[in-house]
Amino acid sequence: MEKTQHLGRQQAATEQRRRELLEAAERIVLRDGPEASMNAIAAEAGITKPILYRHFGDKGGLYRALAVRHTDALLDSLRAALDAPVLRRDRVEATLDTYLVAIETRPQVYRFLMHPADEANQAESGFDVGRHSAPLLRRLGEELAKVIGDRLDLGPGGEETARVWGHGIVGMMHAAGDWWLRERPCSREQLVQHLTDLLWGQLALAKDRANSRGF
Repeated sequence: MEKTQHLGRQQAATEQRRRELLEAAERIVLRDGPEASMNAIAAEAGITKPILYRHFGDKGGLYRALAVRHTDALLDSLRAALDAPVLRRDRVEATLDTYLVAIETRPQVYRFLMHPADEANQAESGFDVGRHSAPLLRRLGEELAKVIGDRLDLGPGGEETARVWGHGIVGMMHAAGDWWLRERPCSREQLVQHLTDLLWGQLALAKDRANSRGF
């Protein structure tokens, strides 16, 4: 019993320390974006780089931990937008806007998660951002597919349709959001309207499932 309690305290202390290190990493990422280095993160946390490696293994491990942290938060926000008690088109707009607000509010974090600092640094560190960012987008696509499948009656082959739509919408949000964040050709509100108009063609035709709050 005492040994179990000791192990539990150790695990809790390790998890707390990991959260503190991730918060230090986020502060550096917010400051430096894709240029954030393990040296700077270790210095911010008041530890040596070997200790940072002990917790995360390498920059890829730290990246994955930050990606999970931010993806979880984004998914919670997207689900809240999708479940809002408003008309379906308004939910679509709110969902798109939620994603764009997330990348607009913390652009340095977005760039760290989605773009390498430069090809030379990427090759030197052995850290392939694309290899790590693809699973993040796939997870968003699968989660959105579940929401679509749960809330809309898509008829025969509905599961396949939901997955195609989920990944397609995430791909559209990512590509359009990335372009918009770089060039700012219009306001966020205008971009949301344009993307909603694009989606509204087929989405408006699908019927809500019985006893569902809709989508």
